[in-house]
Order: sequence, then C-alpha cells, then structure tokens
Amino acid sequence: MKCNEIFEKLGDYIDKDLEGDICAEIESHIKDCEPCIAFINTLKKTVELFHTVSEPEEPHIPEPVSNNLMEFLRKEISSGEK
Repeated sequence: MKCNEIFEKLGDYIDKDLEGDICAEIESHIKDCEPCIAFINTLKKTVELFHTVSEPEEPHIPEPVSNNLMEFLRKEISSGEK
C-alpha cells in the first residue's frame, strides 16, 4: 500500500471502521514510513482536540477550512510518498 492509499483510508482507520486485513496493510506500511507516522499522529491529535473543544451536539468545521486542510495534507502525503 502506498502513502496516497493510506491517506484515503485514514479516517476509517482511525475510527476503526476498516476490515482487519486492510488495517494490517496500513500498519505494515506505517511502521517504516516516517511521513505517514507523523501524519497519522497529527491527524489523531487534531481529531482529539476537535472533540475536546467542540460542542457535542454541533461539531462543525467550516467547509473552506476543511477543504484547505485536506488539500494541504494531500500535498504533504504526495511529497513524502515512497
């Protein structure tokens, strides 16, 4: 599995919504991929912080912010691909 494939599945991976074999592939890749490790840790921390500061009834990230963040992350993953 390549970095960009990991990126596409990260949300489901963090939420534990993937099948075991896909999780195993991701874990196999990220154990040796520094950019993916850093990215996943950053994403996990971002989600954690979001949940601590947002109101439980209305978690919302403005669409322009979400789009900018996703574009930035895609570029970072593309530049760090093996």
